[in-house]
Amino acid sequence: MNGKYLRFEKLFSKGENAVIVAIDHCMFDGPIPGMIDLKTTAKKLNPCIDGVLLSPGMLKHLRFAFNYKGAPMPIVRLNWSSVYCFHWNYNNAYTVLVQSVEEAVANGAEIVLASLTLQTGSEETDTRNVEIYSRLVNAAGNLGIPVIGEYFPAHSGTISKEQMHEQVFTCCRILSELGCDMIKTFNTHDFRKVTESCPVPVFGLGAEKTPMQIQALQLAADEIRDGARGVVFGRNAIQVNDPFSFQAALCEVVKNGMAPNEAILKYNLTDK
Repeated sequence: MNGKYLRFEKLFSKGENAVIVAIDHCMFDGPIPGMIDLKTTAKKLNPCIDGVLLSPGMLKHLRFAFNYKGAPMPIVRLNWSSVYCFHWNYNNAYTVLVQSVEEAVANGAEIVLASLTLQTGSEETDTRNVEIYSRLVNAAGNLGIPVIGEYFPAHSGTISKEQMHEQVFTCCRILSELGCDMIKTFNTHDFRKVTESCPVPVFGLGAEKTPMQIQALQLAADEIRDGARGVVFGRNAIQVNDPFSFQAALCEVVKNGMAPNEAILKYNLTDK
């Protein structure tokens, strides 16, 4: 298991909190603003970040973002779930494997992500989702590859804050009980309760694009305050005027505890 620990410790370099930028959205949405040409998007990644979450098919096209000393770690998503297809009004959370751990590692992945949705209203779907998730976790463990488990609830846009919290609180613990090494999930109104209940590091999501960059930085600061060991930001780290500078500010907030307003000033971030 030494390989898993080496990769895990590389992500949390010298014990620091970690910043991951997600550019895997087009795996479910097709091209979206900021990610029309993913090579252009990848050129705006700041080397201060620790990892980049991407889809299985894109790693081979973006080697330049990972093939130099000090580059962020490529993190590959392995399963496809209909729960992410909001634009098609899907919510049943049917899940399929799109790439094996062995194939992802052969393509250069250093960490993999497996998602899980429970409480779908179907015992059969929940059970099938657990089966796929667990097989990926166990296969990664056999190869010494760390796994980020992602909990993403069905109907995430319509459930109440209380329902969101209870699902995240319950199911993140289930993720860790099934063997993942880290967790990526939604921030909730009692996020500390979530982070304290999990024996593995928890990453807070950036989720929907905020109107102002300081709001995104404050979200990151709040998540770290509540016990997160890092963040996974996508739209908020890409769909801005200057992604490179925003990511530098995000690293300051997450890794060094800089106040969001100070980071805004230091990197001259504007929303116009």
